[in-house]
Amino acid sequence: MSLSKPVPDMPPLMILCGGKGTRLRDVTELLPKPMVPVGEQPIVWHIMRSYAAFGVRRFILCLGYKKDCFVDYFLNFHAYAADITVQLGKHGAITYHDHTVESDWEVTLANTGIDTMTGGRVARAAKYLREDDATFFLTYGDGVSDIDIGALLAFHHKSAKLITVSAVHPEGRFGEMRLEKGMVAGFEEKPARLNAYISGGFMVLQKEFITRYLSPDKDLFFEQAPMHRAMEDGEMAAYAHEGFWQCMDTPREYQLLNDLWKSGHAPWASRWN
Repeated sequence: MSLSKPVPDMPPLMILCGGKGTRLRDVTELLPKPMVPVGEQPIVWHIMRSYAAFGVRRFILCLGYKKDCFVDYFLNFHAYAADITVQLGKHGAITYHDHTVESDWEVTLANTGIDTMTGGRVARAAKYLREDDATFFLTYGDGVSDIDIGALLAFHHKSAKLITVSAVHPEGRFGEMRLEKGMVAGFEEKPARLNAYISGGFMVLQKEFITRYLSPDKDLFFEQAPMHRAMEDGEMAAYAHEGFWQCMDTPREYQLLNDLWKSGHAPWASRWN
């Protein structure tokens, strides 16, 4: 598959980063899940790099649980990433010796409430979309993929729907049974991935989706009434992604992503410049 080239003036990316990640409790007691490291950088950075490879430069992070971890990371981003010289005099001048690929990123840290659900978070963070942002990307802060963001956006525009979700294949956590005429016809022990699709994040929305289906209500789940209503209204398209996708819900998945990164062949980084 050919890679999409970065496109000027790409829509911004909104990332849902406010949850507590209770299934990864051993790690998230100290860090919010999007800040859990894969290699030396948090997984949210890996997600942002994957979009930046296609020209996305504006990011809106919907924060809640342990938002101070995000504030500290991004306020001190260049200090963490580069060699620096600090002048310990009156003015405390700092010289950064390395140029990072993230130098032209614009990152908005939006406090959307510690107990706010996903739909309410999107609605509350929407005030940071620009007036001319008719379209924006939306994804979760705990999943990586080698999805072609340029092709996804083109598909969304062609569909002319208010929302496009990326349909992905989850990994096979359990053995599969094959049924024929009410009888068990065979077993497959933990297949690498299932044939069925799930919604894997990596969505594209029209701003109209917010005014039509969302509200700042802290109890509003994006994945429940809003998505179901959009589906019933014929306003939801699905982009089938047959490549790599992996979330980080469990300690085993956390280890898997770190092992892939350490191998030097992380699939989600294959499109990075």
